[in-house]
Amino acid sequence: MAAHKKTILVVDDDKSILRTFTRILQKSGYEIDTAETGKEAIEKTDSRHYDLALVDIRLPDMDGTDLLAKLKKPLQNTVKIMITGFPSLETGVKALDEGADAYLVKPVKPQELLVLLEEKLKNREAEVSH
Repeated sequence: MAAHKKTILVVDDDKSILRTFTRILQKSGYEIDTAETGKEAIEKTDSRHYDLALVDIRLPDMDGTDLLAKLKKPLQNTVKIMITGFPSLETGVKALDEGADAYLVKPVKPQELLVLLEEKLKNREAEVSH
């Protein structure tokens, strides 16, 4: 039986980033869902489990770290990776405080993204199976 396809929620208000990430991740065998706002992301996590969430720090309706805080319960077993085009120590620390597993700076290199996802998903599986 084929392994369960990993599901990833990509939350970013930049349509070109959503398209690019979707293309890269689908090619690597992931199932992708996208949301352009925090509200949309919350609605999607209400009805479905995701193995991993890629969340932009700047969303039109809320801060990505606030979204992480709101999604703590539905995403408790989900790997959470924050993405920002405006890195700062403060946002990095806040993201990690809200439960982010990693922090990526735009522009994100596809290979870097894939390696990080693989590593974080493996770590999460190891944690969950113990």
